[in-house]
Amino acid sequence: MRLTLVTETFAPEINGVARTLERWVNEFERRGCAVQLIRPRRADVPASLRSDVAGFPVPFYPAVYVGWAWPGALVRHFRRFRTDLVHIATEGPLGFAALWAARLLRLPVVSSFHTNFDVYLSHYGLGLLTHLLRSYLRWFHNRTALTLVPSMATREHLRQQGLRRVELWSRGVDAERFHPSRRSEHLRSRLGLGPDDVLLLYVGRLAAEKNLDVLLEAVQSLVSKANPPVGTGRIHLALVGSGPLADTLAAQAHPHVHLAGAKIGLELAEWFASADLFVFPSRTETFGNAILEAQASGLPVIAFGSDVVAERMQHGHDGWLIPWHNRPRAVTDLAAALRELILDAGLRRRLGQAARITAERQSWGPIFDRLQARYEELCRPRRRRFALPAWHRPRPARRRAPTWLTEVVS
Repeated sequence: MRLTLVTETFAPEINGVARTLERWVNEFERRGCAVQLIRPRRADVPASLRSDVAGFPVPFYPAVYVGWAWPGALVRHFRRFRTDLVHIATEGPLGFAALWAARLLRLPVVSSFHTNFDVYLSHYGLGLLTHLLRSYLRWFHNRTALTLVPSMATREHLRQQGLRRVELWSRGVDAERFHPSRRSEHLRSRLGLGPDDVLLLYVGRLAAEKNLDVLLEAVQSLVSKANPPVGTGRIHLALVGSGPLADTLAAQAHPHVHLAGAKIGLELAEWFASADLFVFPSRTETFGNAILEAQASGLPVIAFGSDVVAERMQHGHDGWLIPWHNRPRAVTDLAAALRELILDAGLRRRLGQAARITAERQSWGPIFDRLQARYEELCRPRRRRFALPAWHRPRPARRRAPTWLTEVVS
C-alpha cells in the first residue's frame, strides 16, 4: 500500500497525538508500505519531515500549528505519490482540504479522532462555540469511510454525537523502554530527595483542561504544616511537560513543585521509573497514553474515574480511581487518596506490580496488524474499480488444434 498521512501535529512536537503518529509512520514503513507525510511547514522541523504546505501558529497556543493548502495542491501531492489511501489525523483547515482532494480523486479516506476539542472550548472561554464545533466534527467524520478512536468510551461518545462508522484503534506501549529498571537515584538526588521522600509525577500538557489546579491544591494541602502525612519524608511533585500554563506555574514558584519541562525517549522513561506515584487529574482524555507508560514503568496510578480512564485500570487492583462530584470535593478526595497511598508503601508496590502486568499485554504489534488489515479492506474496492476493462485486456493466445484432429476432419 501507498499511504498518505495528513496531520497538523507531528514530531518534534511533544504530545500524545504526535508521538502516536510518529509511531504510525515508522511502523508502516517497517512493514514495507510507502508513506507520504503532509504537515504544516515549520522552521524547527527537520528538512526531511517538511512539506510544501503552509503553516501558522494558533494565537492562544503558539506551540500548535495549523496547516493551510488548497485542495488542488493536495490533489497534485496525491497523484504524484500515487496514493492508495489517505489517513487524516486532524480536522483543521489542512484536514478539510485533504478530505476534498481525496474525494475528488475517489480515494478511500480514514479519519482518526484524538482530541476532545469541543470539551476544551469551555476552558478557554469559548463555550458558546461548542455546538458549532460538534456539528462540524460530525459533518467531517461522516464523510470519511471510517473514523478511528482510541477507546471504547470515546467511540460511544461520538456515536451519541451522531458519528457513523466509528471503530477502535487502541494504543500500545513500548514495555522495554518504559520499565521499572530505569529508576535513577541520581535523578532523585538532583531533586534533593532521600530514600524516604515521596516523588509524585504528572506527565502531560500544562494546560487548563488538564485539571492541574486541582492537583496543585491537593498536594498543597498535604505539604502544609497543618496536615502532613505522618511517618513519611518530604512530598515533592514533578510536572513533566510544556504548555500555555508553564509560565504561570513557574511564576507561582511552589517550593515542593518542580517544573521539569518536556521530556522524550529514555529521559522520559527515567522520570517515570524514578517516581513513587503517578497522578493524572485530567477528565478530558480520549485515551491517556501517559497512564499506560506509567503502568509499564511499574508506577501506581491515581486518576479521576472517567469512562476513558476506567478502561485503563481496575480500582484497587492496578490503579486507584477517584469519583468526580465537583471541584471542591475533588480536591479533598484526591488529597485523601494521595495520603492513603503515600502512607502505605506495600499498597503502592502491589498496585505498581499489577500495573506492569497490565501494560505488558498492550503491545503495539497486534494493534497495527488489525489496522493494516482494515486499510487493505478499504483499498480492495478501489483496485477492482480501476482494473482494466475486459475489452482492453490482452486476449489469450488461441490454441492450435492437434495434428491428429486436423487429419480426422480432413
